[in-house]
Amino acid sequence: MALAGGSVGHSSSSGGRTSVRVVVAGDRGTGKSSLIAAAAAESFPENVPPVLPPTRLPADFFTDRVPVTLIDTSSSLESRVKLNEELKRADAVVLTYACDQPLTLSRLSSHWLYELRRLEVKVPIIVVGCKLDLRDEHNQMSLEQVMSPIMQKFREIETCIECSAATLIQVPEAFYYAQKAVLHPTSPLFDQENQCLKDRCARALRRIFVLCDHDMDGALNDSELNEFQVKCFNAPLQPAEIVGVKRVVQEKIPAGVNELGLTLTGFLFLHALFIEKSRIETTWAVLRKFGYDDDLKLMDDFLPVPSKRVPDQSVELTSEAVEFLNGVFRLFDSDNDGALEPAELDELFCTAPESPWDEAPYKDAVERTARGDISLNAFLSQWALMTALDPRISLANLVYIGYGGDPASALHITRRRSVDRKKQRSERNVFQCFVFGPKSAGKSSLLNLLLGRPFSKINSTNGERYAANVVDKLGGSKKTLILREIPEDGVKKLLSKKEFLAACDVAVFVYDGSDEKSWKRSKELLLDVARHGEDSGFGVPSLLIVAKDDLDPNPVAIQDSVKISQKIGIVPPIPLSMKSSDSSDIFSRIIKAAEHPHLSIPETETGRNRKQYRQLVNQSLILVSIGAAVTIVGLAAYRAYAASRSNSS
Repeated sequence: MALAGGSVGHSSSSGGRTSVRVVVAGDRGTGKSSLIAAAAAESFPENVPPVLPPTRLPADFFTDRVPVTLIDTSSSLESRVKLNEELKRADAVVLTYACDQPLTLSRLSSHWLYELRRLEVKVPIIVVGCKLDLRDEHNQMSLEQVMSPIMQKFREIETCIECSAATLIQVPEAFYYAQKAVLHPTSPLFDQENQCLKDRCARALRRIFVLCDHDMDGALNDSELNEFQVKCFNAPLQPAEIVGVKRVVQEKIPAGVNELGLTLTGFLFLHALFIEKSRIETTWAVLRKFGYDDDLKLMDDFLPVPSKRVPDQSVELTSEAVEFLNGVFRLFDSDNDGALEPAELDELFCTAPESPWDEAPYKDAVERTARGDISLNAFLSQWALMTALDPRISLANLVYIGYGGDPASALHITRRRSVDRKKQRSERNVFQCFVFGPKSAGKSSLLNLLLGRPFSKINSTNGERYAANVVDKLGGSKKTLILREIPEDGVKKLLSKKEFLAACDVAVFVYDGSDEKSWKRSKELLLDVARHGEDSGFGVPSLLIVAKDDLDPNPVAIQDSVKISQKIGIVPPIPLSMKSSDSSDIFSRIIKAAEHPHLSIPETETGRNRKQYRQLVNQSLILVSIGAAVTIVGLAAYRAYAASRSNSS
C-alpha cells in the first residue's frame, strides 16, 4: 500500500533505463575489488586480482529488474587516464574507504570528491566504508557522526553505508543504493538543504492530483484515492488504510485533510514524507506512471508529435486544440475582463514544469498591456508561435494544462509549400514571415507595429526575435502572422543552410527610404535570398517595404527600388510610416502574399536563364518524344501493311 508506506510496484519505475553502470573508485587497499567480487559471488573471495573486469549483476538481483554493471578501477598514477574515462561514463559512483584506515576516509573530502567535481562528474555518489570487520573496537564512531560534516559540504553524496566483504554484511546494499540513486534520483525531487519538494516536482504532483480529482472539488475522496492507488501500484486500498493515511496527514498538517478528502496540501506532504523516509521510489513510481522522465518532463511516448514531415511543411494546432485553449482562457480569466493577468497566467501553467513563455523567443513575442496582461488573440498567437517553432514543447504544455483529448488530435501537419504554389493557394492558418534588412532600417519597429506598440526611436535589437498576432482579413476571417526578425550579420550563416527558407511563407525586405545606403544593403539581401531560393527550391513571395515614409525620400533609392522590383517580378515597394496610425494594412498585404504563394517570387537573371534552359530542354525532349512516337506509329503501320500483303498472297 503505497500511500500508507507499503511495497511498491516496479513495472514503470525505471524510467525506461535498461542498465545501470556503477564505477567503484577509491584509494588503493580500501577493498574495491573484494566488494565487487563478494557482491557477484555472494561469498567472500579468497584470491582477488588487483583489478576485476566489468562485472554484471543479473537483472533479478534487485527488485527493479534492471541489470547493474560494476566497473572496478585502479588508483595508480599510470591508470589515471582510464580511471577518468570510466568516471565520466558512470551512471553512479561508489567511493570506498577502509574502516580500519582513517586516512582513506579523510582522503574522500581532501581528494576524491574534489576530483569528481573537477571532472564534472554529475552523478549520484555512494560512499561505502569497507572492511567493517577490521575496525578498531576501541575507536568506535557512528557513521552519522563521521559522514554528516562531509555530506553537508558535498551535497552530491546520495547515501553512506559501511559493509564487510569478509562477513557479507551489507554488501548487496551498497550497490542497491547506487542503482536506486540512478533509477530514483533524489536531486530532481527534493531540496535537501531546505527539506522540501523542489518546485518542478511539486508542479508535476499538482498535475497528477488534478487529473485524479475527477469531481474537481479540490480533494481526493476515498474512491479517487483508491483509483489512484490501483493505477500506480496495481493494488487497492483497504478502508482502514485510507483512514490511517488521513490520520497521519492530519496529525502533521491539519490543512492536508478536509471533509471531502485528501487536499493538494496533504498530497504534497505525503510525498515529501516518503522521500524523507527514504521511500523515494514510491514517488518516482507515481511520476513514471503519469509519464515523467528524470527531468520531470513528459516522456516522448506520451507525446505523439507528427514526425513524418518535410522541411516545407509546418505544424499547426487543430480546431479541437484551439477550442480547448479558448475554454482554458475563459476558465482562468477569473475577473472576466477579457485578459489574463500575469498571476492568472502563472496559475494556468502551475501544472507545467515552468511557464514556457518566460524565456526567449516567447517572452516578448505577443501583445501585452503595460501591466503584462494578455488578450485572447495574443494568448492564441503565443500558442501558434510555440507550435510552429517547437511542436513537441507545444503539445507537452497542452497536456500539462489539462488537454483531455487524444494528444495525436491536437496537432496538424500543413500541406507542402511547394504544393501550395502549384495550386496557387495556401490553406494555412498560421503564416511565418522572415523580416530582412540592414541595421536601423526599421525591422524591429515593424515587429512592434504588429504587436500594437507605439513607435519608439529606440527599437533596434541585436539578436533574432519573433512577434505574433492575429490579423483580421477582409470578410471577417482571421489568420495568425508570425514575424521573424533576421539580424543583418546573421544572414550569411543562415543562407549557408539549404533548408533555411523552407519554413518561410513570405520574405519582407525593409529599408530606410531616406537613406541610399540602406536601400543598397537591402537590395543585396533581397538578391542573396532570391538566389538561395532558386538554388534550394524554396523560393518564397517577397515584398519590399519602404520604412520611414514620413521622412524626405532619397530619389535614387526610390527609383532604383521600383526598377529592381519590376526586373525581378515582384510588386512595387510598399511605403510605410511606423508613426502612422493606419499602417496596419501592411500585415493584410503580407497575409495576401502568403495565401497566393505563386506570385511575387523574385527571379534573378541567373534564375531566368536557368528556367529558359530547362524549358528548351523540355521542348527538345517533347520533340524527341513526338518523333519517336511518329516512328513507332509508322513502323506499326508498315508491319500491318506487310502482314496484309503476306496474307493476301
